[in-house]
Formats: sequence, C-alpha cells, structure tokens
Amino acid sequence: MTELARAMASLAERLEGVLDRMLPHEDAPERGLVEAMRYATLDGGKRIRPFLVAQSAALFNVSENAALRTGAALEMVHCYSLVHDDLPAMDDDALRRGKPTVHKRYDEATAILAGDALLTRAFGILASDSTHSNPSVRCELVAELAKAAGHHGMVGGQMIDLTAEHTDFDIGAITRLQRLKTGRLIDFSCQAGAILGRAPVGAREALRGYTHDLGLAFQIADDLLDVEGDAKTVGKAVGKDAEKGKATFVSILGAEQARDQASRLASQAIAHLKPFAEKADLLRELAHFVVNRKH
Repeated sequence: MTELARAMASLAERLEGVLDRMLPHEDAPERGLVEAMRYATLDGGKRIRPFLVAQSAALFNVSENAALRTGAALEMVHCYSLVHDDLPAMDDDALRRGKPTVHKRYDEATAILAGDALLTRAFGILASDSTHSNPSVRCELVAELAKAAGHHGMVGGQMIDLTAEHTDFDIGAITRLQRLKTGRLIDFSCQAGAILGRAPVGAREALRGYTHDLGLAFQIADDLLDVEGDAKTVGKAVGKDAEKGKATFVSILGAEQARDQASRLASQAIAHLKPFAEKADLLRELAHFVVNRKH
C-alpha cells in the first residue's frame, strides 16, 4: 500500500466516525428520513473532498477536529448531490457505490428529503462553534460553500448538464459545465483548509490553481471510466453518457486525447504546489491518483 493509500484509508476511517456522530440517530416518526441520510453517507466513497480539506488544513497547522468536521460537512453536501443526481428526473441511476441508489432502496420522495436534510445539516455543522471558535471563519466557510454548491457552482453545472444530451457542445462549453458541476466543490475543499488556517492570499491562490486543474482532471478521468470502466469496479453503471448522447470530454476529444489532457492537467496542478515544498507531497500524489484511478 502506498503512502497516499494509507493516508486516504486513515482519513476515511476517522471521517466515518465523525459522520456517524454528526448524522442523526433518533428513533422518531421521521426515522425513515434518518435511515436514508445515513444510508447515503456512510460506508462508501473515496472521500477525496474531505481528504483535500484535511491535507490543505495541515499545511496551516489546523486542528484535526476542525478539518474533520469541515470535511464531514462537505461530504454531506457531496452525498446530497449524488442522491439528487441519481433520481429519475436527473440521471436515473440504480446503482451508486456498489449499492442501490437511495430512491431505489427507499423511494423518490424519501431520496429528495434525505438530500435536502444532508444539505441543511452540513451548513449547521459549519456554523457551529465546535467547528471553529472564530465566528468570521465560520461565516466564511458557510458563504464559500454556499457559492460553490449553488447556482454559480455545482447546481448550476447540473442544470447545464441536463442540456448536454443530444446537444452540440464544444470543448469550451463542456469545460465550463464541469468546472461548475465538479470543480467548484473540489476548489472549496482546499479553500476550506486555507480558511480554517487563516492562510495568506498567496497560499490561497496557489491552492486555487491546484484545484482548478485537479477538478477538471478528475472529471476527465470520470468520463474515461464511463467508457472504459467496469461497473463492478466503478460501483455504478457505465456507458450511460454515450447511451444518452451526452456531451463529455471523451465524446468531444476522443479517449486518447482526453487521457493526455487529464495527464497535462495533473502536471499543471502539481506545479501550483511549489510554495508548499514537501508539506504538499500527498496532494501531489493525489493528482496522479485522480487521473489513474479505476473507480
């Protein structure tokens, strides 16, 4: 096991405990909602976004508690987006992380409500003084996540994605789509660590450059997995983009050129980390992992 794999596994284990504590447990009339929230969030996923929070926070000597709570909030937002993305009105997927999607395991109404509840729970965690003692830091975390997840971020990208089926998108249009849908939450991941650590402007800009390229490389790798991946390994259905006639980096560039572009973006991302020297070695390794992953 590589150093990166060990670090990611360790983070995932610690994060699982935080998520378990942060998610509701109560046996109440709304227990069906609570079950769906926990089903959507626990026991699965690469936890790349919380890993980015933890690694960027470590650059500025942020406490593990603050980094893990922030990473847990971000993961709840990510999981909410997956729950809604899988709905019949969106991508209509039956499998996620090797398990039935939330609307298949429960029903569509429960899936919608579970996503809503995860999103609001995330902001409650960030606003809590248990996450950070400084109110201005908490306010900035809330404001930046709202921008990253909202109409000029992930949700806006999802809206554009709905128009990508049987639409003549060029490389500029698909790049904008994915910088919003995928890239904005990845960008927030590292900015969150910088916010927690009250990092200087130069350090924030370096991390923003890193995630700007990393987020696009991540999405190109996802597009390649949809064409070349195995459903059992990937943990979700593959080939659906082509089936729907959806524009992707692979459909526009072809697999080989898309793979080359992902590799170039990973190299560019790594170059932005120069100011952090060896403290950012795991972030460098992550860039290589993102473009070479099989799931």
